[in-house]
Amino acid sequence: MAMLDEAAKLEKINKAYALAYEYEQKYGACPQCVTAAIQEVFGIIDDETFKASYVLAGGGGLTTQGTCGALAGALMAIGAKCGRDKANFDKGQYMDAYRYARDIMNKFVAEYGSPICAEVQKKVFGRSFDLWNSKEFKAFEEAGGHKDKCPAVAGTAAKLAAELLVELEEKNVKHK
Repeated sequence: MAMLDEAAKLEKINKAYALAYEYEQKYGACPQCVTAAIQEVFGIIDDETFKASYVLAGGGGLTTQGTCGALAGALMAIGAKCGRDKANFDKGQYMDAYRYARDIMNKFVAEYGSPICAEVQKKVFGRSFDLWNSKEFKAFEEAGGHKDKCPAVAGTAAKLAAELLVELEEKNVKHK
């Protein structure tokens, strides 16, 4: 595998952002939008992981109370690349994977002030929404929920994951 030049790296990162943004506009379910983008650009997310990410949308079950689904999708992408597999379940922790996840988390929090969906909504919209309440969901959509606000968050999460994945690809190239 040849090393990527800076333009090729940037192209992969930008493509991940653009795909996650587009998918969030079209389909919603931010963690799936991020995992789909990473799957297409890097080929490391399988269909079962994509499927499993669905319920993490909106802070988990659309509650907004847990981790932002876009961030969860980015973390799943990092885990798919370098997390511990079942064959090594009993062989200790993979601290590098935790470090990479922490770095993504820290960058996301620097951008949005929190990893929690409701808090990210407050930063992006100026308030949070009860996504299970039809009037609140309508207000969410009218405020740009799937037009530009959450698509930008999904794009940013995919970009953070892609930046790290490009770096990890580069490290793998150097070790071969």
